[in-house]
Amino acid sequence: MALETPVCEFGLPAVDFSLPGTDGKIWTLDECRGENGLLVMFICNHCPYVQAIMDRLVRDTNALKELGVNSVAIMSNDVNDYPEDAFDNMKRVAEQQQFSFPYLYDETQQVAQAYGAVCTPDFFGYNGDLQLQYRGRLDASKKQAAASDVRRDLFEAMKQVAETGHGPENQIPSMGCSIKWRAA
Repeated sequence: MALETPVCEFGLPAVDFSLPGTDGKIWTLDECRGENGLLVMFICNHCPYVQAIMDRLVRDTNALKELGVNSVAIMSNDVNDYPEDAFDNMKRVAEQQQFSFPYLYDETQQVAQAYGAVCTPDFFGYNGDLQLQYRGRLDASKKQAAASDVRRDLFEAMKQVAETGHGPENQIPSMGCSIKWRAA
């Protein structure tokens, strides 16, 4: 089921975490942050919305790093029902896509719940003080990649955050597959 992210709650603080990465390291919020901000992304391996933007996601996170904005991706889906999202497959995807950011596994789904993540991809853009400034889409891509000359919404917003500490007032929600929650 396709969902849209809620409107950005400006100033909401980032939630701390301690999660295992595909690189074998345990990562915390503080270890992930950049001097000018942090992009927290909830993604997974199997979602067609994520697959459609993967090359742009890698491109834009690399460009943001040059602006002092680090990125981290978190996978929170129930791997029992979605084995293609399992940790070994996360490692494979991170390597194939040459992720320059940590790809973390939220096995308990507590981090996704704490952030209020609803779909993949779901982007949370924080300023240098780890206050939420962006909760929008990467670009106009949906299940298929948009035209190559499409506006880079997330990149432009996070560039503004890096330069001013504040995100744009008008943001277009991200859209994607619902997070696959475990049955209660």
